[in-house]
Amino acid sequence: MGKSVAQGSAHTEAEESTYYRCIGIGVGPANLSLASLLHGLPGVSNVFLDENDQFGWHDGQQLTGASLQVSLLKDLVLLSDPTNGFSFLSYLHEQGRIYHFINAQYDAVPRMEFRNYLEWASRRNKNVVFGEKVLSVEFDDWFVVRTSRRTLRAENIVVGVGTRPWVPETSLGKLGETQFHVSDFTVESQNVAGRRVTVVGGGQSGAEAFLDLIARPPKELPRRVTWVSRRENYLPLDDSPFTNEYYVPSYSDHFFGLDRATRNSLNRKNILTSDGISGSTLREIYQHCYEHRFIRGAQDLVTLLPNRDVTDVARNESGAWAMKMTHNDEPGAVEHLDTDIIVWATGFRPAPTDFLAPIADRLEREGDEYRIDQDFAVRWDGPRDRMIFMQNAARGQRGLADPNLSLTAWRSRRILDRIIGEGSDRQLPSFVEWSAKPSDDEPGAP
Repeated sequence: MGKSVAQGSAHTEAEESTYYRCIGIGVGPANLSLASLLHGLPGVSNVFLDENDQFGWHDGQQLTGASLQVSLLKDLVLLSDPTNGFSFLSYLHEQGRIYHFINAQYDAVPRMEFRNYLEWASRRNKNVVFGEKVLSVEFDDWFVVRTSRRTLRAENIVVGVGTRPWVPETSLGKLGETQFHVSDFTVESQNVAGRRVTVVGGGQSGAEAFLDLIARPPKELPRRVTWVSRRENYLPLDDSPFTNEYYVPSYSDHFFGLDRATRNSLNRKNILTSDGISGSTLREIYQHCYEHRFIRGAQDLVTLLPNRDVTDVARNESGAWAMKMTHNDEPGAVEHLDTDIIVWATGFRPAPTDFLAPIADRLEREGDEYRIDQDFAVRWDGPRDRMIFMQNAARGQRGLADPNLSLTAWRSRRILDRIIGEGSDRQLPSFVEWSAKPSDDEPGAP
């Protein structure tokens, strides 16, 4: 078994630069959090690689007025290390704008500002490298990581490749300038004036796209904007205090210990705690609908179609898109809608991890996910001191908080602790007693 660099292995100086205690694959918020916690930590050599030439985070969805749905305290590091120099407050201070930010009295952090914070964190960390694609990960005492530039070795791998846009099969092979995913909205939605536009998807992304379209100046407005959703209505995010107990570390651990069927059921029932629409966004949408219909007299600008499922999309005789829909409460009824442009706000799915193909048969799976242990390390048949961690890829095992920003810093800290063999996780339990507490007494005992 090869020794780690931190343990004093006898590599030459030239070889040392290719041997790491930790290599991160992908630089989104998850791995950027870990890179920030590792920054300056002695004895844990690390590098984080991303195939993109520069940092990006939902750049195609940075709409005016869009804001985070989580607290500004849920940044890369603060909830695990309040003194860390990569916190959002450190960013504001270094940029000389912390007083201005306070005086702006934002109800929530502007999403573009948080995106700029993430980019700032990536630029000031010399261990974060862009423009280098990981091609494969093999194993021979060490993980052998082959990239588009070089070959590296590591004791531990942390995969944080994030997600990619998902559209239903009805749209496959038809994506382009008149049919696109909401992740490309800021680029593809420029030429919509006077045209019929349909937004499909009832979550926050769909709401923001719909709001942007109906809030444009008169000369830039579409002829009609339709909003289609599977949900029975346009439902709000549940951001109440006890609901947010689902987004604390102790609940994540409780959820992890449940059986698979129970976990899946909980994720379905509680989806609006993660994917509902912000109340402020819903109010703005309703106000614009009111203004268009009653003040400006635009009776048919807005069409709201919740509780529908899009079943087919095809070209019609005029070259527009002909959509078929079924109604959830009336499954026998088929509705038809003609539209010029379709915006698919249908969410994201985990990005592929093809680079793990050389060792894939050694890694355990649970459905579509890699099976992880309590510290987010994949269960596999390799040595216990060689680990592959999964970031933002275990919603089925860790709950709705896993892809959310809420537990990013805590999860990174738990991974770091596992790597260095320490334990700093001192989280207080939830106010809620999630687990059953059977009595030791016999039933009916006095």
